[in-house]
Amino acid sequence: MSDYTMNAAGALLFLVLALLIGGLLSGLDRIISARMQRRVGPPILQPFYDFAKLWDKQPIAVNKAEGFYVFGFLLFVLLSGAFFFAGGDILLVVFTLTMASVCLIIAAYATDSPFSQVGAERELAQTMAYEPMLLMVALGFYLSCGSFTIGDIMRSDTMNILRMPGIFLGFCYILLIKFRKSPFDISMSHEAHQELIGGVKTEISGRTLGMVELAEWYEDVFLLGLVLLFFLSSSPWTLALGLFICALVFFLDILVDNSCARMKWEKMLASTWLFSFLAGFINVAFLMYFR
Repeated sequence: MSDYTMNAAGALLFLVLALLIGGLLSGLDRIISARMQRRVGPPILQPFYDFAKLWDKQPIAVNKAEGFYVFGFLLFVLLSGAFFFAGGDILLVVFTLTMASVCLIIAAYATDSPFSQVGAERELAQTMAYEPMLLMVALGFYLSCGSFTIGDIMRSDTMNILRMPGIFLGFCYILLIKFRKSPFDISMSHEAHQELIGGVKTEISGRTLGMVELAEWYEDVFLLGLVLLFFLSSSPWTLALGLFICALVFFLDILVDNSCARMKWEKMLASTWLFSFLAGFINVAFLMYFR
C-alpha cells in the first residue's frame, strides 16, 4: 500500500471513528465525574442523545455570523485531526488548531451578550496560555527526530518520551485547558449558577451548539492522539503502552477537574507560562545541546 493511500485512510478513519470515540469519551467523562461525586450519572450514550436533541431544535441565532464562525471552528478542528492522522506536518497541525480557536473566539464576539464577550476574552487568554507549549511540542519532536512529519516521528527508533519528558509534562498541563477542566475552565461554565453562565456558548443554541459539541469530541480524540505520539516508535508494543497512558491522562484530568476550583485567568496565564518555561523550554534547550 502506498504512503498516499495510507495517509488518506488515516484521515478518513479519524473523520469516521473519532465521532464515535469522542462521544463515548464524553459519556465516560460524565460517568466517572458522577461516581467521584457519589452520583450514578447519565448513560454513556447520553452525549449522542443530547446532540440529536440539539440538531432537531429550531435554528435561532442572535447574529447569523456566529453560525459561520462556529462552522469554521468545526472545520479547522476536522482539518487538524485529519492532517495529524494522515501523518502530515505537525507544525501545520498546530497552526490549523489555532485557527479553530480563533474562529470560536470570533463567534463569541459576534453576539451582544456580556457573558459571551467575557467568555471570548477568557478564551483568548487561554489560547495565549497554551499556544507556546504547543509550539514547543512541535519543536521538540523536530529536535528529537529531525523531522516535522508525523509519519517520520511515528517510525522513531525509540519512544520520544525518553528525550522529551519535560515537554510531555508541559503538554499534559495544558491539556487541562484544552479539555476545559478545572482549574482552567475559565471561558465556559458547565454550571448554571456560576458567574459566567455559559461563557463562550451563552448565545449559541440548536444546531450551532451541536457543531461546537461535535468539534470538541473530535478535538479530544486528536489531543489524545498527540499524547500517543510521545510513545509511538518502530516497535509495535509501544502502541499498547501509549494507549494505556492516554487512558491514564484522561482519567487524571477528570480527577483534577473534580478536585480543584476554577482559577482566575491571571493565575492561569502565569502558571502555564511558568510551567511551560521550566518543563518545556529547558527540555528544548537540552535537545538542542545534545542534538
